[in-house]
Amino acid sequence: MTGDDPADPVDTDDPESGLAERRGLDETVVYQPAEDSGLLAEAAVAEAHGRVLEVGTGSGWVAQQIADERGLAVVGSDLNPHAARQARERGVEGVVADLLSPFRADAFDTVCFNPPYLPTDPDNEWDDWMEHALSGGESGRELIEPFLDDVGRALAPGGVVLLLVSSLTGYDEVLTLAEDAGFAADPVVEESFPFETLTVVALRRA
Repeated sequence: MTGDDPADPVDTDDPESGLAERRGLDETVVYQPAEDSGLLAEAAVAEAHGRVLEVGTGSGWVAQQIADERGLAVVGSDLNPHAARQARERGVEGVVADLLSPFRADAFDTVCFNPPYLPTDPDNEWDDWMEHALSGGESGRELIEPFLDDVGRALAPGGVVLLLVSSLTGYDEVLTLAEDAGFAADPVVEESFPFETLTVVALRRA
């Protein structure tokens, strides 16, 4: 499903800086399961079928839930080589990838994504792996836009995209982007918290 083996980290020995270094914990190099992870896993276990890709897999926890609960083959991709390694330690096929770039057309029947969605002032960037895992740029949609532009290419006919959307990024704005990319959106699960509402939407070709 990939070209030249993207599972090999470019350089996993670089010392970490910024947020992870200040915390002094190796696990902060990789995004760990949280409420949003649980919500995406719930939706994916209900909706996933066929060949599955989790983009931005982090620790690989969501991908592992899909594999364990549904018995499906799941690939977990992440820009962070430490995340790809943690996913492999969970038994998930973890590859280093920038969103969907290395994957063939029509490669997956289900694509899951819990994107970095926190709106972040450029003056407050952290410049470490946790920024990549959490920051969605000024709008919160910096990674969502290119993902939606390309996911249709990697999605097989009849496939589904499961995208976690936070109210912090603008729910209606994300749905408009999905519509512009040729998808119809249906909410699968939703949960409200004190400062945001999280929704997993199923996107299918309109």
